[in-house]
Amino acid sequence: MEQYPDYRPPRKKNSTLKYLSIAMLGAIIGGIIVAFVSSFYLNHRITQLTKDGVLPNQVGQSGQQQIVYPEGENITVAQAVADKVMPAVVGIQAIKVTRDIFMGSKETGGIGTGVIVSPDGLILTNHHVITDNPKEITVQLKDGRELKAEEIWSNATLDLGVIKIDANNLPVAELGDSDQIKVGQMALAIGNPLGMRFERTVTSGIISALNRSIMTESNIVEDLIQTDASINPGNSGGPLLNDKGQVVGINTFKIQTGEGLGFAIPINVAKPIIDQVIKYGEFKPSILGIQGLDREIASYVEEEIEIDKGILIMDIERESGVYKAGLRQGDIITHIDGKEVNTMIQLRTALYEHLPGEEVSIKYLRNNSEKEAKITLQQGE
Repeated sequence: MEQYPDYRPPRKKNSTLKYLSIAMLGAIIGGIIVAFVSSFYLNHRITQLTKDGVLPNQVGQSGQQQIVYPEGENITVAQAVADKVMPAVVGIQAIKVTRDIFMGSKETGGIGTGVIVSPDGLILTNHHVITDNPKEITVQLKDGRELKAEEIWSNATLDLGVIKIDANNLPVAELGDSDQIKVGQMALAIGNPLGMRFERTVTSGIISALNRSIMTESNIVEDLIQTDASINPGNSGGPLLNDKGQVVGINTFKIQTGEGLGFAIPINVAKPIIDQVIKYGEFKPSILGIQGLDREIASYVEEEIEIDKGILIMDIERESGVYKAGLRQGDIITHIDGKEVNTMIQLRTALYEHLPGEEVSIKYLRNNSEKEAKITLQQGE
C-alpha cells in the first residue's frame, strides 16, 4: 500500500486468485510485430511515427536522432517501432551476495531488461531485476558496450528501479501516457528473454485489461496493465509500447498457470520519479501516511467493502499531516490538488509530483459529505 510496503490484506476465503501461481519472470514483452499488421504496408513511410519523412528515435536533452526511410521502401508499424526503440533497450545483469548459516556467502545473479530514459544514462527497470543491495550492476548497450551502473532508487512495492551509467548522448525512449491507453490497442515489447542470447527480442499482443491488481508472495501489486504478449524470464524491466513507439508500461509479472497473462507497470507513475532524479539526482517519495484501498484492491480483503470511487482510508498514522488535518479511518479521498484519484496508482502519481514537506489540497468524503483539507506531505522510502 502507499505507506506500508509489507501490508497484505487477507484474501477472500473463496477467491480463485489463490490458485494462481504468480511468477516474477521477467516481464516482457517485447512487442511489436508484423502479425498484427502483416498485410499492411505503407508505400513511403509510417504516418503515425514520421514527420517530413523522418522517424524520431531519441527524445531528450541532447536532441533527436532520426531514422530516414527511403522512398518506396515498405515498412510495417512493427518494424518502425522496433527501429525507433531498439537502441534504447539494454540488458541488465545484477549480482548480489546472499549469506547462509551453513553455506556461508554466495554470489547469485540474473539478467533482465531496462530502457534508457535520459541521454546521460538514466535507466528504468524493475526492482526485482537489480535486487536488494546489489553488489554489482552491469549494463549492456546495443552498440556492444558493457558499463557498470549504480542504483539511484528502487522500491519493491512498485517493483520499479532507476539505475545510472556513466555515458552521454545515448538514445532515449519516448514516454507515452498510460492514462490514454485502451483495451484492445496494440501492445508491443522489446526485451531479453532467457538471457542475452536472445537479446532485444520483439513480441506483440494487445492491451487485455487495465487496473489489474495481483498478489505476489510478498505483497499486492496494484493497478497493472494486462497484456497477452509473450513473457519469459529476462524480459523484466523492458518497455511495453504502443503503436507510436512510446513506452506506456514497464513489464513486470506473468501468471505461470495461464497463457497470455502478462502485466506491466503504467509508465505515468514512473514519470515524476524520473523527472525528480533528473532534476535533483535522487528521488524522495512523498506519502500521506495512510493505508488505503481502491475499488480493485478492496476485492482482496475478507470484509465486504464497497467503494464506488476514490481511496478508502483503512488506517492512518497519528503523526501524519492527514491525521492532523482531521481525516480519519473510513474517509474516502477523491481528489489531490484538483486531480481525481480512483486508483492507488493515480494517488501515488499525484503525490510523486510533489516533494516531501510540500502542501497539497485534498478533497474527501465523510458520510457522503464532501470536505477539503490542506495536507503537508511526509517522506517515504
